[in-house]
Amino acid sequence: MPIPHRTQQQIIKRRLVGKDGSERIRELRAILEELPNYKNGPYADLRKWVNAQIDATRVRSRVVHRDSIAVRREGAAQIAFVGAPNAGKSSLLQALSNVQIKTGDYAFTTTRPVPALTRVGGVLVQLVEIPGFIEGASEDRGGGRALLGVLRNADGIVYCHAADTPVHELETVRAEVAAAGIELPAIVAATKIDEAEPFAHPELEVVPVSVLDDASLDRLRDAVWSLTGLIRVYLHDGGDPVALHPPATVLDVARSIHQNLASTAVGARVWGPSSRFAGQRVGMAHEVVDGDSVEVLLR
Repeated sequence: MPIPHRTQQQIIKRRLVGKDGSERIRELRAILEELPNYKNGPYADLRKWVNAQIDATRVRSRVVHRDSIAVRREGAAQIAFVGAPNAGKSSLLQALSNVQIKTGDYAFTTTRPVPALTRVGGVLVQLVEIPGFIEGASEDRGGGRALLGVLRNADGIVYCHAADTPVHELETVRAEVAAAGIELPAIVAATKIDEAEPFAHPELEVVPVSVLDDASLDRLRDAVWSLTGLIRVYLHDGGDPVALHPPATVLDVARSIHQNLASTAVGARVWGPSSRFAGQRVGMAHEVVDGDSVEVLLR
């Protein structure tokens, strides 16, 4: 004769302690096999409860999967902010965008990658703060492998390093990135320069920056743009510029506006660095450069 259903339910709950995902579902299915197959009464209700637990576990598993640390790319390029814990990454990201981030004077304030969009010369660029790397990150210490996986998809790296801390902390972070086989264009943002003198680096460009100094933030935006490897071409009739991978031609500009435009365009008038004079008429094969302004001409 079956044991009382309330006692059985307590036993089942104890069997499920510490089990999640597929392991929990396997255990619940095994429990179903053991329960009397009554159609009515307390044991029928208990079977319904076990089935409901299976469904709930499946939903939780899907939510956990969706809540992974992967970052969906947005904008023309993705630049990662990387550094040791408490290197000023969050404050810098907040100053360059409208995102609100929890900041504090202690390590590991940020525990997941934080994406934010900012405009650089009219082009949307995605900045992603990667939580602080520690020594051994490439061997998964501190969940480093998942974080490095996010970094691997970026187009460039801004190493954030507080000017008042030893440079070897920066080199530790760079060594972990190198150990993971990640090679991307990079600069150093020397943060907190209102608290200490900026430093030089033998290999990377150093951009001194303070979140209280708009001019230094603008210089960092310019340096971030250089990491994207893109060029900005402005449309002579106004609006946001188009971002293109060089080498790019007038034909590429036309295609970026609309595919049909490329088939009806016959050339362009160009103002800017690639033109010999303002409004120079050029053909579709004319190579444009960063800062050009283009008026596409139609048949």
